[in-house]
Amino acid sequence: MTIPKHYELRKPILELLKGGAEMKPRDFHSPLAEQFNISDEERNRMYDSGNGPIFGDRISWALSYINIAGLVDKPKQGIYRLSAKGSELLKTPEKIDGYIEQKLTEREKKRNREKEIKSAEVMVNLTPQERLYNAFEEIQHSAYDDILDTILNKSPTEFEHLVVRLLEKMGYGGQLKEAGTVTPAGNDQGIDGVIKEDILGLGKIHIQAKRYARDNTVGREEIQKFVGALAVAQSSKGVFITTSSYSKGAIDYAKSLTTTTLVLIDGLQLANYIYDFSLGMQVEQTIEIKKMDSDFWDIMQDA
Repeated sequence: MTIPKHYELRKPILELLKGGAEMKPRDFHSPLAEQFNISDEERNRMYDSGNGPIFGDRISWALSYINIAGLVDKPKQGIYRLSAKGSELLKTPEKIDGYIEQKLTEREKKRNREKEIKSAEVMVNLTPQERLYNAFEEIQHSAYDDILDTILNKSPTEFEHLVVRLLEKMGYGGQLKEAGTVTPAGNDQGIDGVIKEDILGLGKIHIQAKRYARDNTVGREEIQKFVGALAVAQSSKGVFITTSSYSKGAIDYAKSLTTTTLVLIDGLQLANYIYDFSLGMQVEQTIEIKKMDSDFWDIMQDA
């Protein structure tokens, strides 16, 4: 039998999670291979590029899409279990694919709200390189979703430690050892963390970290409270980081400040920074694209 497509794996994956099971991606390989009568050769078949097995990759994408649709929960990184919505939809399995496609479409429309949404005709007219870049962007955004889902399953204190480590990774604090610290809970006075910019601590960046649901919006009032906390700390530099987004009023207020430099980082930007600066990330695949060296061939022709 041929290797099933990722969309053919969705329902079987949800069925395997019935009864409260918690599974890692690799836990699905054997039962799905047996269900689809996949041979060992097919199960281990690699992409022509050599970058990973096809079967395992399709399971990963199936999990990613059902996760985006909210049909599974991730109590821990790399662990999947059936969500209440997933359990409900399993009662009418013929609706599962349509529901997932609807959620994926909604997500894509939201992502492209301020961009021109490419039609099928436009996609056909893209060069292979442009299609590759689009595919890479889709993979990136899937990783961003995983990052935010994982953060939302952490505690507020763990999130505070994460953002301090991220700012250190981004170069704030220079070469100072342990430049960043997290303020003890219950005594933070509106400041969750501090980054020392110099060895004497004369320059400091104060941090506010809010682990909110992704559909939440941080308003102007919360930003004003943080600016007040910065004034008490006699600080003119602050970074407000959230897993959600900011209202227009909050963004406009931060831009209007004259004596305080305040940077707002929303959930998408946060995930982007974590990805780009490889905090808790590892390289999964490397693809080389080569072109002819014209100097080499021209010299050969002249010789």
